[in-house]
Amino acid sequence: MNGLNRDVIKYIAMFTMLLNHIANIFLHPGTILCEALVDIGYFTAPTMCFFLVEGYQYTRSKKKYGQRLLLFALLSEVPFCLAFTRGEVIRFHGWNMLTTLFLCFLILVVKEYVLLRGLRFLAYAILIILTLFCDWPLIAAVSTLLFSCSIGSRKKMLQSYFEIICISAWLFYTNAIWVHSGWGAVWSALASCLGIVLSAVVILFFYNGKRAEWGQTFSKWFFYLFYPGHLLILGCIRLYVEGVIL
Repeated sequence: MNGLNRDVIKYIAMFTMLLNHIANIFLHPGTILCEALVDIGYFTAPTMCFFLVEGYQYTRSKKKYGQRLLLFALLSEVPFCLAFTRGEVIRFHGWNMLTTLFLCFLILVVKEYVLLRGLRFLAYAILIILTLFCDWPLIAAVSTLLFSCSIGSRKKMLQSYFEIICISAWLFYTNAIWVHSGWGAVWSALASCLGIVLSAVVILFFYNGKRAEWGQTFSKWFFYLFYPGHLLILGCIRLYVEGVIL
């Protein structure tokens, strides 16, 4: 079996992210459909962090890689806030996912270029704290660090995914206890980890380590443009559904 190439997995990640965003924007929290789509969407974060680490290793220009992330992070902020605002046209809703990935990129830069251990850990701490104001807080930065120490080793990557799942389960549980009681919070946290488990299965057992043989340039720019583009569309639909703009 040839497995799945990098671009196919990224397309899957874009689709699961779309499902997550549709659920968060339009569906009622607590319903089975909403929770299922939200949980499926957690496939995206660790998957994209994995490919960020891999891309950082193989890119021909790390400077241009970082500049692209920053540029599209800035371009995505208004669509992101537009999509997730409630009851009005737009307000600040935190920083978007591409901003998080840019901070994760900076974590990789620090790991490579900051040699003094104390200074490096201080920089890590600052960047991780900054993700608290972004989409995918904490877990994306932690995933990036773990993957950066595991890339190239299947055994280490398996251990990293296990640690990510455990950390995520705890974070999900601490949020769930405000909504559910007892075992309800436990089951909610475990369900929320299913997307991350799926990411581990796909990367560890189905990823063939290759890019698609066709449409590489198209896919490269599609992944950047899809994020602000789909948020802009969802934001406009939200305005119509809520009757903010008739």
